[in-house]
Amino acid sequence: MIPQLRDRLQSNRQPPDQVTTADDYALRLALERGLLRPGQLEEAQQRAAAHTDLTTAPPTALDLLVRDGVLDARTLAQAVANEFGMAFVELSQLTVPSDALAALPRSFVIKHNVCPVSRSGDVLRVALADPLDVEVLDALPPVAGLQVETCVATDGDISRAIERYYGRETGDVGAVLPGGGETAANQPGSEPSTQEGAPAADRDAPVIKLVHSLIMEAVRRRASDIHLEPLERRFRVRYRIDGVLLEVDSPPKKLQLAIISRVKIMANISIAEKRVPQDGRIQLMLAGKPLDLRVSTLPTAHGESIVMRLLDKEGLKLGLIELGMMGDHRTAFERLIASPDGMLLVTGPTGSGKTTTLYAALHSLNHADRKLITVEDPVEYQITGINQVPVNTTTGMTFAAALRAMLRQAPNIVMVGEIRDVETADIAINASLTGHLVFSTLHTNDAPGAVTRLIEIGVKPFLVSASLRAVLAQRLVRRICPECRQPHQPAAAELALAGFTAEQIKGANFCRGAGCAACQGTGYRGRLGIFELFIVDEAIRGMIYGHVTTARLRDAARRAGMLTMREDGLRKVLAGHTTIDEVLSVTVGDTA
Repeated sequence: MIPQLRDRLQSNRQPPDQVTTADDYALRLALERGLLRPGQLEEAQQRAAAHTDLTTAPPTALDLLVRDGVLDARTLAQAVANEFGMAFVELSQLTVPSDALAALPRSFVIKHNVCPVSRSGDVLRVALADPLDVEVLDALPPVAGLQVETCVATDGDISRAIERYYGRETGDVGAVLPGGGETAANQPGSEPSTQEGAPAADRDAPVIKLVHSLIMEAVRRRASDIHLEPLERRFRVRYRIDGVLLEVDSPPKKLQLAIISRVKIMANISIAEKRVPQDGRIQLMLAGKPLDLRVSTLPTAHGESIVMRLLDKEGLKLGLIELGMMGDHRTAFERLIASPDGMLLVTGPTGSGKTTTLYAALHSLNHADRKLITVEDPVEYQITGINQVPVNTTTGMTFAAALRAMLRQAPNIVMVGEIRDVETADIAINASLTGHLVFSTLHTNDAPGAVTRLIEIGVKPFLVSASLRAVLAQRLVRRICPECRQPHQPAAAELALAGFTAEQIKGANFCRGAGCAACQGTGYRGRLGIFELFIVDEAIRGMIYGHVTTARLRDAARRAGMLTMREDGLRKVLAGHTTIDEVLSVTVGDTA
């Protein structure tokens, strides 16, 4: 047995030979600490003893108590760890390095339900659920060939970590996992190959497992996109996390064709067609929750490039505070979306969070006494209580055609995914003038520019001035990680570049992230919006009717109190939510 653990067992108030398993010990601790009543334990033991289904493994009393929510597995594991003087770890929050994973064979970790955590020199740290399993404790050092330090994790956490890092099936995952199975056959530039004579299912299983692991890892890292990119000599995998692309360990080049084919099969698109772009959708269940991925393929010089967009329905339920709106913007925006009619536009480039903002507004208005209809291309998120119409140009269901039909359904609130042409714009504006509240998006650099854009595509200025209530322009910046957030004093040159005054600096709460496991060392975790809210009042309405320039509209709005996106971003820097670099990277100066 590992000497340090033997000492802990001997010094513990309950001798190890009087306790058979960690389950018994955990139940004893739960009773001692008042987490469990004797009657609850007795009932669970009777239910476990009454198990008669021979097709499934009999549950223990602890299994039943945890499953029924009487006991919390994490709390119990922490209690056991404290009793033995061991550390408790959450493997779901960690990334296990490859040198630690290589120290223990897959068969061993699956058989004994243990998982490496880290390696420092000749010391391997291993997580286990049962500190009383003497057989495992004795076997660990010789199997690893290293000194072993143990820590405690929940049984389920260890099982999920084994599945993530080692795979679920008995096939040779090392041949396909990043960094594994490098032979002459999969050196850069070699052609995709298959194992002749092997059954198709056996050949495909490792690739299926690898694609599944890529998606699971993306979800774990909170990625919004998975990019699979064929290059001349390698097959690159990148995740977009908080708007920034991060390259991860990539599969061998020889698996490029197999991986791309697997993704296309999952997305229900043709694997034979490689000359034109294709779009599809993958729907999975992950940890009991539905996961949607929108798949796009694009032919390139070295093969098909694939982007999988992970659609997060939870993000659509965010309130305006979570989006990053500060008090004045939030109050004004809430007043605008409560209007009985008119048009409200959200503008910004692709990936600036326009859809999330619009759905946050719709979510707050989604009540039983109102009818909401949206027309989108495509319908990415299906929301209960909202009638959603997909655009289908092949059948003639364009934005304009769908919008025209929607108005005969007597809606209170209408959302048009994007105004792309004068026909759609005219119908949306006419709807806003006949008692409907209309939301839509445009691609413009700032909020006042939306007026010019509408006029340029052919909408009459008097219609724009009569219908438009406001335009919200936005960008996304990374939020400082709350786990490693710490005070920071920016350099004088950085403060000068941002244009801060001496008075602003005095009351500032400048912060930055030091980098930790939660943010994967970046110092940022999550994103928030910075906004520019252009409200059309009587003075602005008259200027639009007179077809004035965007510059004059901007000047008038600023005199009326409009903050630019840079100004809104910099006040969030002063509040400690983000950094100067983030704001300057997505905004332009006020004179630009």
